[in-house]
Amino acid sequence: MQVKDIGEQGLLRILQKFCPAEIVGDDCAVMPTTPNQSLAITTDMLVDGVHFSDRTTGPYYAGWRAAAANLSDLAAMGAKPLAVTVALAVAADTAVEWVEEFYRGMTACLQEYDTPIVGGDVVRSPVVTVAITAFGEVECDRTISRSNARSGWAIVATGVHGASRAGLELLLNPEFGQNLSEVDRASLILAHQRPKPRLDVLPVVWEILDSAGEFSIAGMDSSDGLADAIIQICRASGVGAKVDRTKIPIPNIFSEILSTEKALDWALYGGEDFELVLFLPIANAELLVEKIGNGAAIVGIATDSTDIWLTDSSGIYPDAILKLDRGFQHF
Repeated sequence: MQVKDIGEQGLLRILQKFCPAEIVGDDCAVMPTTPNQSLAITTDMLVDGVHFSDRTTGPYYAGWRAAAANLSDLAAMGAKPLAVTVALAVAADTAVEWVEEFYRGMTACLQEYDTPIVGGDVVRSPVVTVAITAFGEVECDRTISRSNARSGWAIVATGVHGASRAGLELLLNPEFGQNLSEVDRASLILAHQRPKPRLDVLPVVWEILDSAGEFSIAGMDSSDGLADAIIQICRASGVGAKVDRTKIPIPNIFSEILSTEKALDWALYGGEDFELVLFLPIANAELLVEKIGNGAAIVGIATDSTDIWLTDSSGIYPDAILKLDRGFQHF
């Protein structure tokens, strides 16, 4: 049997056997360090030709995206960033200017969140590879886990989905979106090249939950797609879901460049939008969407089934089961 036979999720299940069960399974490992604080740790690897290329991002934006991916994982756990370390593998003939631009991109993203690079490693490799480990701090009673969702809770997406996938298409296919204005074109490309980790959502979440007097929330980020996040949370929590296709927030401009089905596909499975997907009681969810705005929406509800359905409140399309295998797969 080979890795390709079991896929990414199958490989992860095998590797998790070598880790403490109470530590792994979320966007970060969370380890208590003091009576009231925990250390959140996440590692993300990027490989040239798989996660980035000069054709679509260039070194500066590759660096930005590398940093953003790790900060997004911290946000998904409710953690405040502290620092990152960077392991870099490059060929001997890699241009020094490429490396410097990559680090400028990382630093530009990290500086927006007061997060320094505090070390790392450099090795030789035939393929440029970057592995970032990010460290964050979270109060023990404010750790956001995937396994806390309950039936009847609302499902919130903190912003539009599909924009990053559209930006990638514009970079790969110059013929796509010919009728877009320069402003709209630039906006979609920027969504792909300079994603924003949603650390800004956390203070709003804490305010709402503190007012409610109960820490009731589950979540993760949507870096692997909106559908992936919903499914992963449901599986970890032992619940099902009904997701309304008419409620999924997508860029308004999609109506001019994509069919309805393609727009939905990119929103559900395109990935790399780096929004948060949060399950929480309905009243709190409604207040959260109202406060953060900018495309945030309640897209569905958790159920006591184990099935995860894509429904249509308009009655045009039949219900369908959401699956993981339509998104990006490493193997």
